[in-house]
Amino acid sequence: MLRFAPSPNGRLHIGHALSALTGFDMARRLGGRFLVRIEDIDVGRARPNFVDGILADLDWLGIVWEMPILVQSQHFETYREAARRLADDGLLYPCFATRTEITAPAAAAPDAVDPDGAPLYPGLHRALPDAERAARLGRGEPHALRIAMDRALARANVMLGGRPLTITEVTAEGVATTRPADPGRWGDAVIVRKDVPASYHLAVVVDDARQGVTHVTRGMDLYAATDLHRLLQVLLGLRAPVYHHHRLIADAAGRKLSKSAGDTALADLRAAGATAATVRAMLGLEPP
Repeated sequence: MLRFAPSPNGRLHIGHALSALTGFDMARRLGGRFLVRIEDIDVGRARPNFVDGILADLDWLGIVWEMPILVQSQHFETYREAARRLADDGLLYPCFATRTEITAPAAAAPDAVDPDGAPLYPGLHRALPDAERAARLGRGEPHALRIAMDRALARANVMLGGRPLTITEVTAEGVATTRPADPGRWGDAVIVRKDVPASYHLAVVVDDARQGVTHVTRGMDLYAATDLHRLLQVLLGLRAPVYHHHRLIADAAGRKLSKSAGDTALADLRAAGATAATVRAMLGLEPP
């Protein structure tokens, strides 16, 4: 089982086409099934018209998927339950800090960044006295839930019987290798956002497991995030898929394409007369 899981906060571009076609082609080679999932937990940016555009683009590319399509915003209670399990195990704690409060200490420690280049959380509310934490929760103060990374790693080590935390990567040809996972480099990452009952990391892990996804294909920009996802899989007792992280498409300046930057959309290519075969050729992919 493979899947393509876009966020409906913009129009798909050629980089998304590579990701979708990589997964779809691998599913066909393996004789597997293919799903589309709409990852719209960022409800403030998600738009229904973008969902319609995504499905139109995928259909134009010749991609066929199974129904129904899972829409994350319709399953918040599922993510709440997963977060409750982690919290009940003492692995999550509330963080009331604002973005400014978190980034301010970065000036004194410019090298303390996560794999995405964001400042590592400086632990501001990790050790709040119980009474203060309870009082702030009682007042309904907005808060995220962060993972207590040291406790999480210790628990995972026990659950694995002392075996190392690893990730299985596969090439496009199906050759498997194993690499060590290092989720500690993410620090006390956000597992539940302030505005919605999940983060990308929690939702993607829960959904891959409940949909029976066996092979995850996605870009190299998520290679490091897989370390954190593997940790969450162990903590939640979820089966781990194998991963294929494909190359990224960049512009002439070497910048990764993005929806937010307004890079050329697939819909614009289609309107200009391009075909699915044109896109495959642009990406260096074999014909279907």
